[in-house]
Amino acid sequence: MIIFLSLTAGAVGAWLMASHGHIFGLLDEPNHRSSHSQATPKGGGIGILAALGIAVIGLKLNFLVWLPAVALSLVSFYGDRLHMSPKLRLALQFACAGITVWAFAVSGVHCVNIWLMFFFAFFIVATANYYNFMDGINGIAGITGLVGFGLLACYSWNLSSEISYLCLSITAGCLGFLPFNMPKAKVFMGDVGSILLGFVFAAAVMVLADSATSFICLASFIFPFYADELISVLVRLKERKNLLEPHRGHLYQLLANELKIPHWKISVSYGVIQLVIAGGAIYLAKLHMVYLCIWLTVFLLFFALAYYTVIRIIKCSAGIPACERE
Repeated sequence: MIIFLSLTAGAVGAWLMASHGHIFGLLDEPNHRSSHSQATPKGGGIGILAALGIAVIGLKLNFLVWLPAVALSLVSFYGDRLHMSPKLRLALQFACAGITVWAFAVSGVHCVNIWLMFFFAFFIVATANYYNFMDGINGIAGITGLVGFGLLACYSWNLSSEISYLCLSITAGCLGFLPFNMPKAKVFMGDVGSILLGFVFAAAVMVLADSATSFICLASFIFPFYADELISVLVRLKERKNLLEPHRGHLYQLLANELKIPHWKISVSYGVIQLVIAGGAIYLAKLHMVYLCIWLTVFLLFFALAYYTVIRIIKCSAGIPACERE
């Protein structure tokens, strides 16, 4: 019943914002950074937030543990409507992440080391923002959530039934949202959904990881997002660009905007790669951490090669002579 209600909530939330988002001022107008060409309602991720609430209430989880995630998602929903200072947004994210880590620590989860608590707080904030940055084309955030939380649910089935069902609920919420966002977007997820998905994913990884190896393995369930964002950051550092300045230089954006590949094909491809990486990570984590790290390094190099190949194609298509010498 909880899964069905979560699926319904994901769909109803997306439909509600698609139909009435403009009334609430939740309209995404295209600009020079956009990958869409017409004004589209946003905030459809409110249904995924409802799915989280349904899971917490239905499973009788400690509401105070998940309250920071709910609060941050609601603040992000407000941010979807009105501009918020990046510094204020970041401060709120660290506050919510810190409270979450502390709440799990006092409830018995293994975050007793103060430095480990700082690390997990940073990991949660970083993942929430990475997820938000990667939500730029139709379907990519929803499919990544569907696959990532589905994998977490399977992994944790015999470890923690509560976390497993929580992840299944969010998986269902993403599934309910996707038909309204792909292949043609009637509504965008918005910060209310993308920030929430990244935040809860990182929190679930923190709870389930019992070693460095399992932490790396679990985090790899959304490895394409981490890889794409890391490469984007390194390129911008090399070019001495402001990391806080919005851009559309991620690999998935170059594929969609410059190479004109349909959004759904890119999003589905990212989901398939995500499954391949996670499957290998789960197997290799049982053998040795070194094998796991080699596996992930190979795919990081794959994303780097794909990025520079795409850049070369774009330059050559534009008739830039420099491409001949690369």
